[in-house]
Amino acid sequence: MNRSTIVIAAGLSVLVTSPVWSDQTFSSNKTDFRIETVAQGLEHPWSLAFLPDGTMLVTEREGRLRQIENGNLVREPVKGLPELVASGQGGLLDVVLHPQFTDNQTLFLSYAHRNSDGMTTRVARATYNGEALEKVEVIFEALPRSSNGRHFAGRMVFDRSGHLYVAIGDRGEMDRAQDNRDDAGGVHRISTNGDATPDNPFIDDSRTNNTFYTYGNRNIQGMTLHPDTGEVWSHEHGPRGGDEINIIRAGNDYGWPKVTYGIDYSGIPISDKTTMDGVTDPLHYWDPSIAPSGMAFYTGDLFPEWQGDLFVGALRSQKLVRLTINDEQVIEEEDLLTNLGERIRDVRMGPDGALWLLTDSRQGKVYRVVPAE
Repeated sequence: MNRSTIVIAAGLSVLVTSPVWSDQTFSSNKTDFRIETVAQGLEHPWSLAFLPDGTMLVTEREGRLRQIENGNLVREPVKGLPELVASGQGGLLDVVLHPQFTDNQTLFLSYAHRNSDGMTTRVARATYNGEALEKVEVIFEALPRSSNGRHFAGRMVFDRSGHLYVAIGDRGEMDRAQDNRDDAGGVHRISTNGDATPDNPFIDDSRTNNTFYTYGNRNIQGMTLHPDTGEVWSHEHGPRGGDEINIIRAGNDYGWPKVTYGIDYSGIPISDKTTMDGVTDPLHYWDPSIAPSGMAFYTGDLFPEWQGDLFVGALRSQKLVRLTINDEQVIEEEDLLTNLGERIRDVRMGPDGALWLLTDSRQGKVYRVVPAE
């Protein structure tokens, strides 16, 4: 089925031209839906951002920033990206827009970077002119570096006050998540210039780097704002078991590796505790692991039945998880798209009222989730 539609929502327009519809109708406990393929042939797409003019930006982990214009994937990548490395789990990761993007055309990228000291996660700020990045400046770098290619994290989100939250993984060295002089294993809150925000919880603590907002986080792969409270919600990979959903609150220790619902990949226990004093328990966890990636609350009009539900992509389990939340309690969990056979890397709430998904493969896709009718 081919058609061209223009959807206008909240002052934003999204043009979708000649989508490729799935022949299959998928069922949720609340409604039926279909998916359309908006773009394909992307190499491990990682993040998706919606521009005010309807253009979409997609990061490819291999180191390219791509544009989708008028429903078509632009062949030539955006020029002017910062120097980065695609190695192991690292590469070009998240892309988020400045809260005043319409006025300043500024965006932020997270990515892996290598030098003679090893690899780390960096954040750069840049101006997007429609074809290329200009005025590229590194504003944050997690130190110290290390040689392995694991657990870069890299998810970012702006809160309603314009603070940027940056997730940094433990880099596969678990004890670093409890050493707050080491940037690994936590969420950092910075200004758009990269400075620690003045009211950060450890701003006056000489034992802790002042950009830290939380610590004890293993490898956050999804962050989003709660539509009502404005709080930052996240999820992170556990080891074998123990994937978590958390609400990111100032100064909290989320316990890794002192407490966990998982075990080491070797089968050896990491901790005999799942909770302890001074540690924030997860709001929800999975055991066995689903390898969550990407998350978004549904706030659109296309699916009133899903209003307020939280959607989480899964890599290992190749599915989309829908969670109904009531008073910070998961009261319903449903697995969707289990027969699609795709690793879901990112989940975004679109300005058109649709839910948008990225699939993680060398021939990755951009999917748009729409009502069955």
